[in-house]
Amino acid sequence: MSRPPADPREEGGPWDVVVVGAGFAGSLVAHRLGGHGHRVLVLEAGHAVPDAATTADAYRAAGGGTPTSAYPRSADAPSPDVDDLTGLPDGGFTATGYLLQHGPLPYASGYLRANGGTGLLWTGLTPRMHPEDFRTADLGHGRNWPIGYQDLEPYYREAERELGVAADAAQQRSAVGLPIPDDYAFPMRPVPASHLDRIAARALDGRTVRDPAADEDARLAVSTTPHARNGRPAGPDAGADAARAPHPLHPHGRAAPDGEPCRGAASCVPVCPTGAKYTPLRTQARWAPTVRLRTDAVVRRVLVDATGRATGVEYHAAGTTHRVRAGLVVLAAHAIENARLLLLSGLAGRSDQVGRNLMDHPALLTWGLLPEPTGPYRGPGSTSGLEAFRFGPARTRRAPFRIEIGNWGWSWAGRPPGAETAALLRAGLRGKELRERVGDRLGRQFALQFELEQPADPANRVTLDHGHPDRLGLPRPAIRYDLSAYVRDGMASARAVSDRLFALLGAEDHTRYEAAPGWPGRFEHGGRPYGYRGAGHAGGTHVMGDAPGTSVVDQWQRCWDHPNLYAVGCGSMPSLGTSNPSLTMAALALRSADRIHRDLTALNRPAVVTGGGPAPAPLPAAVRTPTPPSPPTSAPTSTPPREPS
Repeated sequence: MSRPPADPREEGGPWDVVVVGAGFAGSLVAHRLGGHGHRVLVLEAGHAVPDAATTADAYRAAGGGTPTSAYPRSADAPSPDVDDLTGLPDGGFTATGYLLQHGPLPYASGYLRANGGTGLLWTGLTPRMHPEDFRTADLGHGRNWPIGYQDLEPYYREAERELGVAADAAQQRSAVGLPIPDDYAFPMRPVPASHLDRIAARALDGRTVRDPAADEDARLAVSTTPHARNGRPAGPDAGADAARAPHPLHPHGRAAPDGEPCRGAASCVPVCPTGAKYTPLRTQARWAPTVRLRTDAVVRRVLVDATGRATGVEYHAAGTTHRVRAGLVVLAAHAIENARLLLLSGLAGRSDQVGRNLMDHPALLTWGLLPEPTGPYRGPGSTSGLEAFRFGPARTRRAPFRIEIGNWGWSWAGRPPGAETAALLRAGLRGKELRERVGDRLGRQFALQFELEQPADPANRVTLDHGHPDRLGLPRPAIRYDLSAYVRDGMASARAVSDRLFALLGAEDHTRYEAAPGWPGRFEHGGRPYGYRGAGHAGGTHVMGDAPGTSVVDQWQRCWDHPNLYAVGCGSMPSLGTSNPSLTMAALALRSADRIHRDLTALNRPAVVTGGGPAPAPLPAAVRTPTPPSPPTSAPTSTPPREPS
């Protein structure tokens, strides 16, 4: 295919690639393609964001809030948030906000539409998927991937270098069973265990717990969780992969421009004030000059020609509709937003799977008080976990789960420190007695977070509601969502395991899933109440497969029906397993970027040689790089955006 001709009536281009979305996947794809010299335009629907320290100061000054509340809101690109959902006394829920929810249960996760996306406010946890997770259909539930763990393993390494992952390879081999080569070392040494982790390890390591769905007891071992967080770089004895990593710290411990070491601020969600946690802005700071970003640009539809090949996109910015032409289009907006764009454009619909198979990690929380102080509200939200329930024969009977040990007390359970203090005040406590009780109650808090796999189910889906348009007149996303008996059985097993863990820890259980506003995700199963939170891990909505009749994209995240249209991100994943999906999403994005580069090269459009070739043409006035936090100026820029210092 030749490059589409420029149309003087259209805004910008032609570009080699237009990427829709400047979050995790979009930023990585743009970085990789820009490194090959391709001209890439990135369109982000949300606003530019201030630097991390400014965001943290503003969030603290406002007294906290929901995760997305720390960032500028866009009326044209609203962000769903957890406070859009409210539990009802009868156990049901109501939903307000951007997403239209039709139940039976709520899709309980939000996401951020801003430059950097939800990658600004994620927890920073980066476990790999287990090899079993790629063949869940063989285990009786969900879908298989068209690729396996070994196909993705080289890209896991690349993603870990790009994100600066801190982990212990030996522990990941022993505790999780990952086939990591003996000579591999992660770029960073593991994040140190918290005081709570050490308490848990003393009580649990080597003990066994009965899962009612399993034939054998599970042996417990507290292991550190991989993090995309600055710490101590791997030393000279590390493997070759670690030696090639772009360490966020200089050899003598001086802070590099992309962030300081983790200082334990305990505000990773929504913002790390020191920049220790990886965000897509760190990758954007390394973009080549051939990559351009425009924020506040809401893409309305993908444009195609009579043969079905993508020719560009149409987007809304500054009160005007623009068109931009490109040889290839990449959708990287979020699992829900990618599906919405495909539906708005009437594309990739041969399999009837666009928008279907919506998945998340429903998270069952349990919380209580330990007999001794736990040192809560310090450091990342979780630094260690229990891995034994992620794999094995029991997952044929119930959903598998990973257990995170929560360092932030009861905050995710809806009982932050202020709520505990208020309850004691209502009980009449004052003065010294109040101080002592607050210190005792808060100081002994802990929580366990069970993240369960939710298999792909075509009934869980995103559709368009034409009767409820957004501010731009576009149909809003409507969600139909439920938890299968398999997932509910997994929660029952998780609760039984929790009961045993609490007994081994000598903990006082305070877990209550009340039919109240704070628990919209409440239901009963087997005569027992349960409640879940959304982990913010949307997936499956443009599912990957090995045939165009049963999937939306192929193994490269390329739409079967449109060979130069890619839909990248967690929406392509046929399963989520039990691991936080950001690392896998990053690995898939890098793999797809290599395929895109080959596609572009095959079109006989030689890449610009960065550093020695001619400079790229000036950026059109309608495609400008904004400098946060000020709005874009009228003059084009010749340099890519950088993360504010």
